[in-house]
Amino acid sequence: MSVENAWDYLKMQHYKDMVKKEYGPTEINIQQMECPNETAPMEFVLSGFPFPQEMQVPLLVFFLIMYFLTLSGNSLIIWVVVSDLQLHKPMYWFLCHLSIMDIAFSTVVVPRVIAGFIPGGKVICFAECICQIFFLHFLGCAESLLYTVMAYDRFLAICKPLHYTNIMNGRVCLILSLGTIIGGCLNSTLETTLTFYLPYGRRNHIDYVFCDIPALLKLACADTTLNEIVILVDVGLVAMTCFLLILISYLYIISAILRISTSEGRHRAFSTCTAHITVVVIYYIPVVFHYLRPSSQDSIDGLVSMFYTTITPFLNPVIYTLRNKEMKATLGKLWGGASL
Repeated sequence: MSVENAWDYLKMQHYKDMVKKEYGPTEINIQQMECPNETAPMEFVLSGFPFPQEMQVPLLVFFLIMYFLTLSGNSLIIWVVVSDLQLHKPMYWFLCHLSIMDIAFSTVVVPRVIAGFIPGGKVICFAECICQIFFLHFLGCAESLLYTVMAYDRFLAICKPLHYTNIMNGRVCLILSLGTIIGGCLNSTLETTLTFYLPYGRRNHIDYVFCDIPALLKLACADTTLNEIVILVDVGLVAMTCFLLILISYLYIISAILRISTSEGRHRAFSTCTAHITVVVIYYIPVVFHYLRPSSQDSIDGLVSMFYTTITPFLNPVIYTLRNKEMKATLGKLWGGASL
């Protein structure tokens, strides 16, 4: 905590003590003292990571490298799939869709985090904060829906192979992809509107590394119970429904794989699913940990949020290329016949 923030905190505590002595420990009186002016601030200040000053440069370099590798890896997947006609299949169509979302997801968050390590870069205007929250939740929800669609695709490919090409045709793939985008947009519009409908006072220090709803609710000059309930219900409903559908799909997939007579066939079927299962697990655990406990914003939450917004988009292309024989074979051909 900086000297300025510490001084503001001590003054606020002094005001709270005065209010409690005169009026009693009522929440509304304390809230009135904290928000004497319910005019939305023109800008916010992102406090950033709770790390010492000497860690600023290593963290800046780390996030720059991660961002570059994320853009490069996901762009490589898109290029490989577009370049090889043999990869023009529903599975790789959705993989391209995921790579585009990962590039966008990382771009929404990481440049703002990098700017926080530069002098004066922690200030973010009100409109930019709104946009960041909207696209953060839009892409997060759309990606959850896309993982569910990818699980459904694997279910059809393994459990209903004779009907797969008829069911999962180009039109259906396009509709499912658009459905993830529309679902994410509607979800984010609801959450963003409810957040910025709240009145805000003069306090403008967000104790976080980027603009996000749970951290912003702490600055609101009104009761945020409804917003917290919406987050719990909305995020919980989307995340748990998607995860449940993925789980059911893979129960059917595992049952079908175990009925395959040859070990080679079972291994081939499992290899097409393990990458997706790995990605789902590393994506859902941090999201559920972060958003299903919105009232308990600890410093660890900032680190958890950086995992699914920075590390997961970087790991996706690594996991899908290293565990996919068709992708590795295509990369070998595109790189002059090198064997991967």
